[in-house]
Amino acid sequence: MCRVTSLACIAALDMWTGLAQATEGGASSYAMGAENYLSGALPQPGFYGQVFVNRYRADSLRDDDGDKVPVDFELAANVIAPRLVWVTEQKVLGGQLAFHSILPLVDLEVELNSQSQRERGLGDATFGVAIGHHWSDKLHSIAALDVIAPTGRYDRDDLANLGRNHWAVLPVLAVSWLDPNGLNADIKAMYTFNLENPDTDYRSGQELHADYSIGWGLGNGWVLGIGGYAYLQTTDDRQNGDTVENNKGRAFAIGPSIKYASDSGWFVTAKWEHESQVRNRPEGEAFWLKMTVPL
Repeated sequence: MCRVTSLACIAALDMWTGLAQATEGGASSYAMGAENYLSGALPQPGFYGQVFVNRYRADSLRDDDGDKVPVDFELAANVIAPRLVWVTEQKVLGGQLAFHSILPLVDLEVELNSQSQRERGLGDATFGVAIGHHWSDKLHSIAALDVIAPTGRYDRDDLANLGRNHWAVLPVLAVSWLDPNGLNADIKAMYTFNLENPDTDYRSGQELHADYSIGWGLGNGWVLGIGGYAYLQTTDDRQNGDTVENNKGRAFAIGPSIKYASDSGWFVTAKWEHESQVRNRPEGEAFWLKMTVPL
């Protein structure tokens, strides 16, 4: 029961979305599935405000074989995450230089058997630098480096934590194909390098993951399609210098996804996604809303 309890406790750590993922206790610093259409296309130079809204629910824990762990478990998270994006006039390697930051506000509740806990507050913040290219009027890409800082509250003895208590570094490559009257396709591929949690002497394994969306433009600002994420933990966790066996996570999520872009420059995306093929983490479903407005 000790390992099951640890899995549930730290699975609740995620973080600004509450999305429980792989690695230490079944959680990850990045919010899997957060991005949607236009993830690989930078706008024109200027300042932009974005708001991510996420609602995540999970009611089962999956083991290394994908079987349900025999405990009573529920995880519920509601998140509002403001993001500031600055696209500069500066050119680097032929592309636009940009910066961004995300400060998530999290309402997280976890129940495990007869125990429960609810926490509200700031989650782990993200800071990043990016270079965006516009290869044609339809093909766009972004290469970036994000850093996730342990700004969220953490206590190793708590059931629900708002932070992961370690730094993470993520190289990012995103590509978008945009056609207002045809195919729209986006993929944001990332690789997470996790640093050690000093309170537990635990270093989570490295993670390969990608958010994706595929849709069809109707010619009136609307795009209809599907979206989700794919996730695979590529290296073993380590604690006190020893390898943690049979703890690598994986998952796949898919669901309907839509976008509306206005003539004045703002746009909104929304999707619902269901997780499947889950290993070593909670399994659930999420609703995502993202709105972008020029400032």
